Amino acid sequence: MAGFPKNFLWGGASAANQCEGGIFEGGRGLANVDVCPSGADRGAVITGYRKMLQMDEGHHYPAAEAVDFYHRFREDIRLLGGMGLQVYRMSIAWTRIFPKGDEEEPNEEGLRFYEEVFRECRKNGIRPLVTICHFDCPVYLIEKYGGWRNRKMIGFYLRLCRTLFERYKDYVTHWLTFNEINMILHAPFMGAGLCFEEGEDEEAVKYQAAHHELVASALATKLAHEINPANQIGCMFAAGSAYPYSCRPEDVWEALLMNQENYFFVDVQSRGYYPSYAVKRLEKRGVFPQMEPEDVEILKKHTVDFVSFSYYNSRCIAASGDQETAEGNLFQSAKNPYLQFSEWGWPIDPLGFRITLNEVYDRYQKPLFVVENGLGATDRPDGDGRIEDDYRISYLREHIRAMKAAVEEDGVDLMGYTSWAPIDLISAGTGEMKKRYGFIYVDKQEDGSGTLERIKKKSFHWYQRVIETNGEEL
Repeated sequence: MAGFPKNFLWGGASAANQCEGGIFEGGRGLANVDVCPSGADRGAVITGYRKMLQMDEGHHYPAAEAVDFYHRFREDIRLLGGMGLQVYRMSIAWTRIFPKGDEEEPNEEGLRFYEEVFRECRKNGIRPLVTICHFDCPVYLIEKYGGWRNRKMIGFYLRLCRTLFERYKDYVTHWLTFNEINMILHAPFMGAGLCFEEGEDEEAVKYQAAHHELVASALATKLAHEINPANQIGCMFAAGSAYPYSCRPEDVWEALLMNQENYFFVDVQSRGYYPSYAVKRLEKRGVFPQMEPEDVEILKKHTVDFVSFSYYNSRCIAASGDQETAEGNLFQSAKNPYLQFSEWGWPIDPLGFRITLNEVYDRYQKPLFVVENGLGATDRPDGDGRIEDDYRISYLREHIRAMKAAVEEDGVDLMGYTSWAPIDLISAGTGEMKKRYGFIYVDKQEDGSGTLERIKKKSFHWYQRVIETNGEEL
């Protein structure tokens, strides 16, 4: 096979809480992702150490308006169609459908909004790939039930799933159950609505919440197949191979442990059981989650159809921990001396992308879908209003080349690629607007000012040509 297959899907990815805005409109309720402020306190909030369930006047909450996709979705989707996108990975705001989360009946105004979005996608030749839960958790469910630490969340989530599968049966056949499910270990409030109480075993709470999400994912997969046999369900995790800092055996061992932690939840979703390494370690630490008798069979019977992941960078792991550190998608690791780094200090590693694709495919032997990959950078229009983002083109070119090699030379079964993100949006990690990923510039600044005008960057036209040639012209 030469190059990408003819049915390869090229697209872009976003999340409702980072682009949509309109959080007080259309009957929508408040979610955890809405009350994560930008600035110095964001880290403490998203990790569950600072409890913030309402907005206050002392903080800026970027999700409130984001880039106003809620009011501008027709314009934005037309731009995506003009770029040639074949698939748009997007997410549903849970509280737009069930404002509190535990209602018996959904909010019709919210359902109509997404139906209009899907119709606009169809009009522009774009297939939706929908993330059911992209970090969203209704604040009411956190206040009343404690978020995903409570098993009752499974029922509320499944009610959302049934509503979506039935209502959008004619528009959507590809779904992701949870975004970056392993992020629950690194940003538990953002990932699962967890706020920690003084003295409780935080590790036990995180793994119990993760178990509830894993059971919910399996039952959602079952439900999706029952409602529409054409549905394809995927899991999604934050990927990036962990390298040993040296050939010192202790470094190799620590890197292996990091990779196992990274794959753990996907092992369950794709293979259908808790791997032995996880069982042993969780039992030894006294944090193995409480299960119901039926859980083992649920996980075993209802594994995902494909595996999706985000890739931004690899990681470098040292046993001693005294090396200079590097950041990367909320993961901190040793600084790899052989790599260059982005403006935000993230390693740039295209070969690592190929390595990750091979490792994930070798491990699961299921079709893969790359649903996030991109470069966050400060883009500045020149005197004529143009954005010459050659650095982004270079980053994406080298990563697509690595992806192409994984398909063409290594035999990786890859369904598609959705770059993060086609339009500038709010950064999940930092809450910043200035950290831009898009092919389309949005005139909005860090202080919230700006016209929200959309401007095509140089990379827009480059990616348009990549799609036209199915990745042959880079």
